[in-house]
Amino acid sequence: MANAVFIDNLHKSYGSITAVENISFQVQPGEIFGLLGPNGAGKTTTIRCLTTLAKPDRGTVEVCGISAVKNPRAARRRLGYVAQEVALDKVLTGRELLHLQAALYHLPSEGAKERIERLLELLNLTTYADRQTGTYSGGLRKRLDLAAGLLHQPEVLVLDEPTVGLDIESRFIVWDFLRQLKAAGTTVLITSHYLEEIDALADRLAIIDSGVVIDSGSPSQLKERVGGDRVTLQIKEFTPEEEAQQAKAMLSSLPFVQSVIVNPARGNSLNLIVKGESNYLTNIEESLAAASFPIFSMTQSRPSLDDVYLAATGRTLMDAEMAAAGRRDLKAEKKEEMK
Repeated sequence: MANAVFIDNLHKSYGSITAVENISFQVQPGEIFGLLGPNGAGKTTTIRCLTTLAKPDRGTVEVCGISAVKNPRAARRRLGYVAQEVALDKVLTGRELLHLQAALYHLPSEGAKERIERLLELLNLTTYADRQTGTYSGGLRKRLDLAAGLLHQPEVLVLDEPTVGLDIESRFIVWDFLRQLKAAGTTVLITSHYLEEIDALADRLAIIDSGVVIDSGSPSQLKERVGGDRVTLQIKEFTPEEEAQQAKAMLSSLPFVQSVIVNPARGNSLNLIVKGESNYLTNIEESLAAASFPIFSMTQSRPSLDDVYLAATGRTLMDAEMAAAGRRDLKAEKKEEMK
């Protein structure tokens, strides 16, 4: 059986800016596959190439064995796409918009009506179906957009940041619905920068950073590769880099410490992976005290997808998000100065 999605050595640039570079991954039929990474990592560009909205510079992009580059029309027939930004006609009611969408897909009227009613029910939209979409909340608009993307019963549903800005209730409704789609055999490809979303939904995932896949596998496999428990500690609230590196060297010599990463974005905090020692917190405290290092704070946790990202890049996903936001703000300031 062909892969539901096959992307190999995908490369896409915009002028001098490389958006994605040699990205490769495969999505199996009937699974939920996640693309995890900060804003600006290349997730949306990858999705745009997959959905035929952008032409890759090079590489292979296939949907159900069909080339999205050589045969885009046939590939689109097998795709449902829900973009990050919701675009709805504010004058139409939810039901009217879905009927319009069904007509654009050339769906038989009787079958379309039944499908629309079913989707409205599954997404908890029946109560709001005859109200103008201009009165909808963000969560309702996103759920209606999801229904529109599913009207033609695509083999592969592609969702770009589907729960950004949604309240908790709407987010859980979308999550439950995606699980129902998977149970019914639909393949789902979802991009997100929410760790808990990908961890809760994805059978497998690829982590993207700066246009490159840095790791892939199931959430449990990726966390197992990190291994052990995580300890995050700060010598001081804002530790000088030299002092943090000295503490790192000392802690790295402890037999139960697998790795130590200094995170400059968090005041040069120390992030340890520890294994094979039940009383490691006490031993860490005693070792730091013997070396005359104070402890400002120390926490422990089991490995998470954020630890996977940290181990691969030396920064947390939140740090990457903040850095990306800072770059966007700087670009905006420069544009204003040029006016």
